[in-house]
Amino acid sequence: MNIPIKTFPKPTLNATFSTTTIPNKNAMDKFDCLQLFIRVAHLGSFTAAASELNMTQSAVSKKIAWLENRVGFALFHRNSRKIQLTAQAIQYLQYSERFIDEMSHFESSLKEELKQVKGQLKLSVPSSLVTKLLLKPISNFMKIHPELTIDTSVNNRRIDLVENNIDIAIRASVLEDSGYKARFLFNHHPIYFASPSYLQGRGIPTSANDLLSHDCLTYSLTTPSNTWRLRKSNQADTKVVVKEVFKSDSPELLLEMALLGHGITALPHWMVAEHLQNGSLIQVLSHYEPNILPMYAVFKNDEYQPYRVRAFVDYLLDYFESLAELNNEE
Repeated sequence: MNIPIKTFPKPTLNATFSTTTIPNKNAMDKFDCLQLFIRVAHLGSFTAAASELNMTQSAVSKKIAWLENRVGFALFHRNSRKIQLTAQAIQYLQYSERFIDEMSHFESSLKEELKQVKGQLKLSVPSSLVTKLLLKPISNFMKIHPELTIDTSVNNRRIDLVENNIDIAIRASVLEDSGYKARFLFNHHPIYFASPSYLQGRGIPTSANDLLSHDCLTYSLTTPSNTWRLRKSNQADTKVVVKEVFKSDSPELLLEMALLGHGITALPHWMVAEHLQNGSLIQVLSHYEPNILPMYAVFKNDEYQPYRVRAFVDYLLDYFESLAELNNEE
């Protein structure tokens, strides 16, 4: 006896609910292309974006063209030398960044990533600080948070955190961009010094004006680099336009030139303490007060800040505060 088998229609999902839609392939493509558009806009180059994202330039161009077709207007003016955002794209960029940030925050909150230190942390730090002062706290932080990876760029110049895709920059400067936040870490205490051989041949300066007759090694990122300010207690600063025989944006290079006997320079005490102790350098003008140079952790003023950024900044604050208390006790 044949028993008929009853069949049921294949169940289907309605893609639209009261507040949620199931994304299709085009929606996912558009999200990916929006992220690419943002990077191209900030880098100002298809080639630079392709290099950063490990893509071919052709793939970048195709994705941007696909996005332009979807939105219905051109995103970039193109010529053989450069690309430039169109008027519509400038507004679209602001919206896209806000959209990506909000979407990333929403996804992170669902995965509880905002409560965890994981993912990649991108730092920009001055060359002189890396091995002397920052290597230990970075190492300790990585041991505490094994799921974190750190990408460190060594750079002494001021940078745009957004354009360079940097999470935190360690800098000795006053903030000019209201889009950034900063947390104080510690103070530099610069001192003046030279090698024994240089001082033996040229004499030891005893006043700020004595510097006028000396060769000086200057830091090129200060403006102007050839003007030094020295101060005595309860007195106005003495401004001296020194004779620059060598200048550099590298503090390490200034230190080496001083060791080789080329003149007088000024650097933070922690950079030269070892050389002062072994006699290879001699401090001069010690009766003048050092010009304090504060160091900051600078980061983007985003409402949705990844927890790894806040956690590392807080760790640095605690680390240098503990270090300062230890030095005071000694």
